[in-house]
Parts: sequence; structure tokens; C-alpha cells
Amino acid sequence: MAIRLRRRSKPVLLENKSSWSKDAKKVWIGGDHPVAVQSMTTTDTADYEKTLEQIYGLAMAGCEVVRVTVKDAPDAAGMPHIVARSPVPIVADIHFDHRMALAALEAGVAKLRLNPGNITDPKKTREVVTLAKSMGTPIRIGVNMGSLARDLEERYGHTPEAMVFSALRHVDILEDLGHTDIVISLKAHDVPTTVHAYRLADKKLAERDTPYALHLGITEAGLPREGTIKSSIGMGILLWEGIGDTLRVSLAADPVEEVPVCWGILKALGIREKGFDITACPSCGRAEIEVVELARAVEAIAKEYTAPVKVAVMGCVVNGPGESKMADVGVAGGKGKGAIYRKGELVGTFPEAQLLGALRVEIEKVIADQYPDFIHETSYERQPVA
Repeated sequence: MAIRLRRRSKPVLLENKSSWSKDAKKVWIGGDHPVAVQSMTTTDTADYEKTLEQIYGLAMAGCEVVRVTVKDAPDAAGMPHIVARSPVPIVADIHFDHRMALAALEAGVAKLRLNPGNITDPKKTREVVTLAKSMGTPIRIGVNMGSLARDLEERYGHTPEAMVFSALRHVDILEDLGHTDIVISLKAHDVPTTVHAYRLADKKLAERDTPYALHLGITEAGLPREGTIKSSIGMGILLWEGIGDTLRVSLAADPVEEVPVCWGILKALGIREKGFDITACPSCGRAEIEVVELARAVEAIAKEYTAPVKVAVMGCVVNGPGESKMADVGVAGGKGKGAIYRKGELVGTFPEAQLLGALRVEIEKVIADQYPDFIHETSYERQPVA
């Protein structure tokens, strides 16, 4: 098996700085810390109650960092409420108006997403960066293919080189102002360009001995199906090469849908574990039970737990015992009944109507025995014992 070596990167701490946000989680990006899962709200930031509702939904789905846009004064007015009550670090998305950056910093955000070169007045840039540095607030330089500097676009075209040189130009500005808590993203809408851009950035940062953390993403990836495919391939390649310290899957959908895709990518690569890992056979003529329906029923149970339980769902007893040896618990269908296995050993045979209930009982035993830290992380309401 190939050994995955992670690139060296400078860690930065994301921490909401409002005096009321002490219960919010802190998240490290980079270094030896776990690859963090991010998303972004789609609500009107000025409506802070609605925005907080979405943030809590994202956090419950497993999102660890949430970005919100701060485009105008009403958005800025909502930020103190959002930062104070968010359960996770909040990143303010800023583009051209330095006043929005200052307001977000004063609200106590954990990080700015800001390209300093977009603030054309050097004095205003210095004001923002100086405040961010004094507060210990990291800045993410976010370069998208659609927002390249004109001179770089004219010289290099829409290429990975143009994206990387654009990012390094912004890096130079921050470094000249003494701010080095930096994260960088280089997002194109296609996989090849994005992969090449991050590889080149990794090389250039290593050459200048400034291994800043990298935020992975495919911008405007598309609707859930296509966006999931693009993101999984692009970010999967980079993560397996050891490139990437945090990621966001950008889908044209409810942002909550992005989170399980992020975790699915990390889990498939063996980088992080959260939630069930379900193996299901594709079904065949031997199957004496509706395998797809059984797998979907198991998937529904899985959504109620966060423990990294490995479950094998098989349509017959031919492959059931063998597959279940590689899982924590397995279920194999039969005619009107099914067998449940624990590490390949038969636990029992149950009528089809009782199969899912018996499987849940065994799953909870597995969690108690093998993943005790996850015992209380469940949305399943157990019935009181009579």
C-alpha cells in the first residue's frame, strides 16, 4: 500500500474572538492538525437569525468552519450577533470594501477571506492588515480563475500559473505588512487546472520557504451529482498527494449537502473518520432480499450516528461472512430473513421484519465496545425500558 506523506505547512488557529463566543470550538488549519471541513452560508447575512439557523444546521452535519459574506453595512451589523452565538469559527468573506473587513474584525471573526490587493488604497490595506495582525486573525487569500488581475490574465491567460502568481502577489503584500498567518486557495471550475494550480503553489511556497496552509476547493463545481464528482476527483488527487489542510465542496444546493461530501472524501482516503462506512454489494441473481432497499435502510440508520462504524450490507450468505470480516458489523439477506455478523462471526439469524432492529442493537454494541467516545453523539431516541 502506498504511503501518503502530508506536505509541511504553517498552522493557524481559527477562534471567534467575541467575548460571548467562548463556547465556540477552536479549529487549527495546517501543521499536523486534521484536515478541516468548511462550508459557506447562502442566507442574507443581515438576517442574523436565519444565518445562525443555517450555521447550526451546518455544524450539526459536521461542518467545522463556516464562511459568511459581508458585502455591505447591514451584513456588517449582523456579524456581532453571528460571531457571538456561532458554535464554530466564523470566516468573513470580504472583497473590495475595507470598512467591511474592519467591521468583521471588530465583531471578532476567526478569519478573513480577503485579497489585500483588491483594496486599491495602500493606506486602507495597511489599516485592515494591522488590525488583523494585532487581533491574531488569519487571512485567507482566495484566488479564483474568474477574478485574476488583468495584467496576469493578459500575460499568462486562464492558467494555473496566473492563479499562483496572483496568490503570491497578495502574499507579498501581507508579508510586507508583517502578517504571516496566511491560508491560500486557488480554485478553478475544472479539475485539471485546479490540481495543477495547487501543485505549483506547493512547489513555489516550498522554494520560498513559506509553507502556508492550503484551502482546497473546486469553484462553482455544479449541481450535487456533477459537483460531487468533480470535487471528489480533484481534491482526492491533491489530498492523496499530501496537499491540502482544509476543504470545501462547492455545490449548487443547500450548503448542508456539501458537508457529507467533504467527509466522504476524507473517509474514502483514510484521512479522517466520521460516520458509517457502508459497503454494499451491487446485487445479483443470488440475492434473496432487496439489497438496495436494505442498504438505504442502513444508510438511514447511519445518519443518526457519528461513530466511524464499518457496515457490510450483502444480498446473500455467499459473500456475507467474508465481507463482514472486514467490517465491524455485517448483514446478509436471505429469503424472508437475514443474518447479522460481528467481525465475520455469526451473531444470529432474524426474520426480515426484525432485521433492522437487531442490526441497530448490534451497531450500538459496536459503538460501546470500539468507539466509546461517540456513544452520546446520536440523534436516535431510544425507547424507555418498561
